[in-house]
Parts: sequence; C-alpha cells; structure tokens
Amino acid sequence: MRAAAFTFCYRSMQMTDCRVIKMGENTKKIRIMIADDIPLLLEDMSELIGRQEDMEVVGTACSGKEIVELAKEKEFDILLMDIEMENLNAGITAAEQLREELGEINIIFLTVHDTNEMILTAMGAGAVDYIVKGCNDEEILNHIRSVYDGNPIMERKVHDVVMREYVRLQKSEKSLLFFINNISGLTATERELIKKLLEGKTVKEIARERCVETVTIKTQIKGLLRKFGCSRTKEVTKIINDLNLTHLFM
Repeated sequence: MRAAAFTFCYRSMQMTDCRVIKMGENTKKIRIMIADDIPLLLEDMSELIGRQEDMEVVGTACSGKEIVELAKEKEFDILLMDIEMENLNAGITAAEQLREELGEINIIFLTVHDTNEMILTAMGAGAVDYIVKGCNDEEILNHIRSVYDGNPIMERKVHDVVMREYVRLQKSEKSLLFFINNISGLTATERELIKKLLEGKTVKEIARERCVETVTIKTQIKGLLRKFGCSRTKEVTKIINDLNLTHLFM
C-alpha cells in the first residue's frame, strides 16, 4: 500500500453533528446501499436511514457477492458494508471488485473488526471511511453525511493507524532509495558477503568458506557498515529483509 493511497480528514468524534436537515422539493437525498449478513442488523440500519429526511436506502444485500451484482445495477452515492459476511474478507473482496469495475465509489465499512491489520486492509481496498460497530446512531449518520459532503471523518483509532502506516511508507520509500543507491555501488565480493550474512553465516564460517583470515572478513564488514550507515551487520540484514530486497543477493 503506497502512501498516496490515503486521503482523509479527521475530526474529533466529540463534535456531534447537530445540523437540522430541511428538505426542499428539489433537494437530492443521499442514496445508500447496505450490505450485512445479519438480517436484524441489516433491518435496523435500513430503518435508521429510512427515518432520515436527507437519506434513502436504494438496495440491501446479505453477502459480498450479492452487493457486487446489485451495485452494478443500481445508482447509489454510498455503500455501507460489513467486512465479514459469507467469509472473513467478503467485504474487502467486494470493495476491490467494485472499484475495479465501477471506478471511484464511496465505501464505508461498518464492522466489528478493529485490528490494525484489518483497518489497513480495508482502507487499502479503497474504503473512504471505517466505522467500528457499537457506536451510536448519530455517529454513523454523521459519518455518512460527511462522506457525501466529500470530507470523510475517521474515528481516532482508525486515523492513528492510517497515519502510522503513511509515515512508515514514507520512511520505507526513503530507505529503499538509499539502499538501492548503495547496493548499486557494491562490489561482487561485498554482494557475496551480504548473501552469506543473510543466510545467517558467522564471520568464522564465511572466512572458512572463502579460505581467508577472519580479520579479512571483519575488514570487509566494516566497509559495508560504512556504506549503509549501520553499526552492526544485523541492522543491514534486517533492513534488507524489511524492504524485501533479499532477492538482489540470491
């Protein structure tokens, strides 16, 4: 997931949307589709939205497969969707398929899952907002209206998770560029040395395989550490593994 994938606005959920919605004759309602595999929750959410003067439910589904077919047939503004339906990642799969076939659409995930991994997976699938089930009705409605207005709200935890990933990706991109620049300047001997280190070989083992003194290997390692700005060989191998660059030395 690249850093550019995230565009959002965070507002404290302590700020409750107190707008009074007044519908004019020509005012367009927010058209919402809902997908949830629990009939009672699907019914409750449909009734909640149906009571709002500025919203209407234009379609409901009980599975990811069903919502994909329905979304291709009907026009809608926002898709409010659970993640775990017919399988653990049904909502994620549906979101990816819909974005591929329909382009940019507004997907809000409403789910019980609040792990960092699931949040990042959902946002990476193209969701514009992520709500953890259990919040009150007004918060859900506030999220929907904000997405429709083009200013998605994010709960504090979701915002923090996304920001940490954004920063991590930025650092990774800088580290990747730095390492690629340095790797391009490595000698064949230095590349072979890194390969042995990635294999977990010790200095003595590498020296024995090369039929040289351990002091020679230590001198070569010092040169590597200077090039990569590290103080230990474990730092070099860890960064190479973290950046998925091991294939360059195998």
